[in-house]
Amino acid sequence: MAKKATTTTSKINRSAQSLRNWNLSAAALHLIQGVVLLFIGKSITWPVTTNYLTANALASAAAGHTVVSPASHTLFNVNLAYLVAIFFFVAAIMHVVVATVYRPRYEADLKRGLNRVRWIEYGVSGGLMLIAIGLLSGVYDFSSLLMIFVLTLVMSLMGLMMEIRNQERQKPNWLSFWTGSLAGIIPWLVLAIYLWGTNIYGSGGVPTYVYFIFASLLALFVAFAVNMYLQSRRIGKWADYLYAERIYVVLGAVTKAALAWQIYAGALRR
Repeated sequence: MAKKATTTTSKINRSAQSLRNWNLSAAALHLIQGVVLLFIGKSITWPVTTNYLTANALASAAAGHTVVSPASHTLFNVNLAYLVAIFFFVAAIMHVVVATVYRPRYEADLKRGLNRVRWIEYGVSGGLMLIAIGLLSGVYDFSSLLMIFVLTLVMSLMGLMMEIRNQERQKPNWLSFWTGSLAGIIPWLVLAIYLWGTNIYGSGGVPTYVYFIFASLLALFVAFAVNMYLQSRRIGKWADYLYAERIYVVLGAVTKAALAWQIYAGALRR
């Protein structure tokens, strides 16, 4: 029995060291890509606006009373290359944190089927990624972009809640999973409506690469939910939480790279 316990402990330690290397590698990969994009990416900005009601002088004069009409004001401009680099840097910082100063807590949480830092990082970087896709899709309104960011953050926090509530439970509670899924699908519906409106009511001038970004990133976001489902149900290799953790690391790296380099090829290439 003692020999078996020693073997299990040794296996856990090797897995923990392996995950540390995975996190450091992911951090380096994100950092390098972020720096490279800052150097080779074209400086191009997108407006962030706010919509409001204001008196329409011509309509008011014609009607004989005050008529208000919708108007728009540019609050600031967003450099797309900087935005892409930021979500790379956020991910890099988080991976370094869990591989160094937060490592003891990180490894202790993994044994309980929990990773707090992952969900916080996904919420922030994922929200920034959706803002980038939103700007490319014609979503310039600050309030809409804020809601997209917050709903993406809520989706990730529901992933954290799912893990917190289901520690050591044989039968998982799926309320957090479905709540997060609902919060997560709304930003994609908003983006789809903007793309649909451009083609139905506008000139249909959205570049083709934006549709590829939409389809590929939506598929990758769904892959995160599938990974969580398999991990929660403990299906096959996903019965080992550390296996699911490695899949999360890979998915995070692939998703950010897929978005960044598609944006570079379509909008940031000099």
